[in-house]
Amino acid sequence: MLAFSRSADSRSTLPEALAAMAGEAAALVGATRASIWLHDRRTRELWLVASSEAGVADGTRVAADAPETPAALALTLESPVRLGSSIVAPLRGWRRALGALVLEGATSPELTAEQSLELAHDVSHQLSTVIENLQLVEEVVRQHRLLKDSFNSLVDVVIVTDNALRVVQTNDALARCLGRRQEEMFQNGLEMLVGSELAEWVTRSPEPAGPASSDGPLAAGIARTQTFHGSPLGRTVVVTATPLVSDGRDLVGRVIVARDVTQQVQLESEREGLRARLAQSEKLASLGQFVAGVAHEINNPLQGVLGYVELMLRSDKTNPMRRELRRVMYEADRAAKIVRNLLVFSGSRRMVRRRLTLDRVLSSAISSRRTALTKSGIEIVRQHPDEPVSVNGDPLLLQQAFLNVLINAEHAITDTGGPGTIEVTTEKSADGAAVVTRIHDTGPGIPSDVLPRIFDPFFTTKEVNRGTGLGLTISYGIVQEHGGSIHAENVAGGGATFTIELPAAAKPKPRARKRPTAARSS
Repeated sequence: MLAFSRSADSRSTLPEALAAMAGEAAALVGATRASIWLHDRRTRELWLVASSEAGVADGTRVAADAPETPAALALTLESPVRLGSSIVAPLRGWRRALGALVLEGATSPELTAEQSLELAHDVSHQLSTVIENLQLVEEVVRQHRLLKDSFNSLVDVVIVTDNALRVVQTNDALARCLGRRQEEMFQNGLEMLVGSELAEWVTRSPEPAGPASSDGPLAAGIARTQTFHGSPLGRTVVVTATPLVSDGRDLVGRVIVARDVTQQVQLESEREGLRARLAQSEKLASLGQFVAGVAHEINNPLQGVLGYVELMLRSDKTNPMRRELRRVMYEADRAAKIVRNLLVFSGSRRMVRRRLTLDRVLSSAISSRRTALTKSGIEIVRQHPDEPVSVNGDPLLLQQAFLNVLINAEHAITDTGGPGTIEVTTEKSADGAAVVTRIHDTGPGIPSDVLPRIFDPFFTTKEVNRGTGLGLTISYGIVQEHGGSIHAENVAGGGATFTIELPAAAKPKPRARKRPTAARSS
């Protein structure tokens, strides 16, 4: 048994260890060859795993229920038996058959037949114990390897610490995340690996004073989860800290699992933006369908009202109702402007696209409001691009879009009761594919509950008769029709900024110069 144990300890795999033990078994019994067969319970077969004769153990398999085969016959026995010059002995473990030992040419002159069987019995018993132990060790090693491979295959970072927050185990994900070797992280403090903010949060996790009962807090599993931004583990990570509890219900450390959700957060943000733009587009589409059906029907009688009121004002200058008539004229004209604005969405106004310099469009929009801005004490600050930037679009529609945003900024400043500044900047995007215009005002900013609705049709926070709630909606529709985007945000220093992005026009191709033709001789 001692010799078998040494053979098992010095070999790394079960077949190698059994090959050495087969030679020792043959020498002990005086056999010319010893063969060890193992039982495969899944396939109900016996396979030759080792032999004392080199080159014999080739993985031969025989059916376990074939009694004509010596190995299969041994599997059904309780003790060794002699078959001619051979001895076959069962290999039995705890509550199951392990295989068979076949000793060929076991006719030593120094041993009687009875002594040979007794020795074969002892050898098979000891061999069974060693085989079972080796199989158990091999299974433990396999399970350990499987657990380690599974642990290291996790995408999420897993860190195991002791009560002093020293790292005692981690997986390959942390090494990949930090760009360090896994061995370098053991016994380091948690703060050195994940930063002070995350380490302090883990430290503040609940710590029961003593061992927990079966229904105590540790039995239920105290798990805390929090999102961290800008940690060494990623731009945005969701971290879960759980107590590490021993079999005796003692707190022996913590398990920290961190999942990088940066991409998911970015995708969700983009998805939310797409949903918002889709909702806005649906609102504009609904508005366009509505306008297409009723705009002309409203406009016709409205023009009649305007015509008759103007005729009454011109024909009878002594009419005591002139003041009221002027009021009717004002309100009817205001209604007509609303209808004209609504026609933008119905497609009644045909858009004429051409290459134009955006700076000129902005200058025209600002010039139309220059007098009103000066009267309100509002200063316009322009920041021109280094070189002229061009877009393809309708100059009148784009001027209307910028004008509506400027009027909105003007009203925001005048609502504060004091002077202010509107800053207009134009530049190309980093990739040169778009022209970005920012209009920033020094007003009070946009309330958070109002910001998501500023582009909704007929939504306004202004007083009655001061706004229709269509200005920014029209700007949104015009910019969208030009293949661009518009959005608003509050600025930390105060005020709001509207950002309008339009596709940049492609640079015109240089015209090829015509070669002068040679004059023909007469």
